[in-house]
Amino acid sequence: MWEHSQGRQNETRVLDFILLGFPGSPYLHIIIFILFSTMYILTILGNVTIFILVVTNRRLHIPMYFFLCNLSFLEIWYTTASVPKTLAIILGRSRSVSFTGCILQMYFVFAFGCTEYFLLSAMAYDRYLAICFPLQYYTIMDISLSAKLAFGSWLCGFLVISIPAFLITRLSFCGPNVINHFYCSIDSWIVLSCTDTYAIETAAFVISIIVILGSCLTTLLSYIYIISTILRIPSTKGQQKAFSTCSSHLAVVIIWYGSTIFLFVKPSKRTSLEMTKIVNILNTIVTPLLNPFIYTLRNKDVKEALRNCLYWR
Repeated sequence: MWEHSQGRQNETRVLDFILLGFPGSPYLHIIIFILFSTMYILTILGNVTIFILVVTNRRLHIPMYFFLCNLSFLEIWYTTASVPKTLAIILGRSRSVSFTGCILQMYFVFAFGCTEYFLLSAMAYDRYLAICFPLQYYTIMDISLSAKLAFGSWLCGFLVISIPAFLITRLSFCGPNVINHFYCSIDSWIVLSCTDTYAIETAAFVISIIVILGSCLTTLLSYIYIISTILRIPSTKGQQKAFSTCSSHLAVVIIWYGSTIFLFVKPSKRTSLEMTKIVNILNTIVTPLLNPFIYTLRNKDVKEALRNCLYWR
């Protein structure tokens, strides 16, 4: 749908957009739908389980699980912001999305994503203190500091993305209105805009540098200190225990940062949207699925809490 702009002859303004989703035959769409819906259900079940276990089990009321609880709650909403609409698009329904709906989806997807960067940094700092300063850990990382770090992560994540969201509302879209993606992203807005996008591209690039590379550097430095401390542990068993605590965290961090740096840390957003869609699957579907299983469900304390919950009479 288009609306004629007042005072501008022969110019139109797009009022809604069409999300293309994924190319391919109906059979391929069925396979993708089954795969995505299964992963989405597992993601919700896994993260809800972690959230409930941490909240209800007093033994898990320590900073590490407090951050994991925040991460699980975040992943529930992060994946929900994009996947249900994606499933509807794959089925060939509800491809249309209003301008306001598209802005809101973009805002929440990216706000939750930015929050995850800050949370991962806080979690890396928490592990750094636990391994490098074990005697002072509970004195430094008390409930007050952990709550401040978590609240700051959520606040900064939602504030920083309001800048590109506002700049997008200042753009004009004269047609076409087809977004070659499975959700509304910043790249899609830039490609479709018929006005100058320098401000939004610059803002997105600067935010990417500060948020992604900044949190990545914090996480990387934390793990450099962690690994150097682990290597100095005289006991082989102690080294294995410390590595098992951090290796899974590091694996997910590499997937998350690797894919997001590829997607967002670049001066121009006018790149292949097909490649962008493929890499975005890692962020919006795969990583939220891996987090509860890699971070928490393989942890001894969590598995014990889960067994107690399942066999509780």
